Amino acid sequence: MPWWLYFEANLGCGAGEEPHRMNWLVTVVADLSGRTFLLTGGNTGIGLATARALVARGGRVHLACRSRQKGEEAVAAIAAAARAESADGVGSVTFLPLDLADLASVRSCAAQFLALGEPLHVLINNAGVAGRRGLTTDGFELMFGVNHLGHFALTAALLDCLTANRARIVNVASDAHYQAVGIDFAALRRRTRSFTGMPEYAVSKLCNVLFTQELARRLDGSGVTAYALHPGVVASDIWRRVPWPARSILTRRMLSTEQGARTSLYCATSAEVATVSGRYFEQCAEREPSSLATPELGERLWAQSEAWTVVSSDASLR
Repeated sequence: MPWWLYFEANLGCGAGEEPHRMNWLVTVVADLSGRTFLLTGGNTGIGLATARALVARGGRVHLACRSRQKGEEAVAAIAAAARAESADGVGSVTFLPLDLADLASVRSCAAQFLALGEPLHVLINNAGVAGRRGLTTDGFELMFGVNHLGHFALTAALLDCLTANRARIVNVASDAHYQAVGIDFAALRRRTRSFTGMPEYAVSKLCNVLFTQELARRLDGSGVTAYALHPGVVASDIWRRVPWPARSILTRRMLSTEQGARTSLYCATSAEVATVSGRYFEQCAEREPSSLATPELGERLWAQSEAWTVVSSDASLR
């Protein structure tokens, strides 16, 4: 039985079902001993659930988060949970400081990881913001800057290490990308204009999909594979600004964070997609992305992102 079907049989896809958090891991996720993962935004929500699953199966996980206090609390909680819930040997988890809204912090995070001299087998670009307005430290629209540009810069800085290990790059996007009507490149250098921030969020998620496709094109033949995914509508901390009791009603039928993590885990670990690259996934299956996700727009976004992040040229990405 494919592992995602086992997952559905034991967890269910419907929201409101209490997941059996660890029992499915033993059966459906391979032993990850000797595998190193770097995951952004893993101190809460889907990222935390993803990190817990990876560590429970023996993976070495570097949790890159903005808040040191929350990141270190998550590291301690993940390690304790893995020891308590698994009779077998478990992996390890450490904290790395990362503020995706500050490109200097992104470069510092990459440098700190590379200084460890470790391999990197999977980069999971999971962190993101929604419904917030403003500018990044470097003057980019906030959701574009955090959800796309920061991850672009991080991936580029780690690319030699990723290529050396024939790694996977997993970009957590959203089906909100279907709502984008295009990319206004001038608007990416201005504060969020809409009241809700959702149009800008949709653009940032379209950028995730385009980035994934362009990574696949530029890294074809290198052994590196890239995946974009929609995790589902998840009852995570992203809804924390919605007032009670509306928040309770809104999230009641949503997926749990453990359920929301399953497609990230699938793309990060499944042998079934080992030779697939540049595709968009939902519920552990391929889905056609927006018709706006074209090679032409992807190439333009890459060129602009490269110029904005001052990424050095690399012949392997041409």
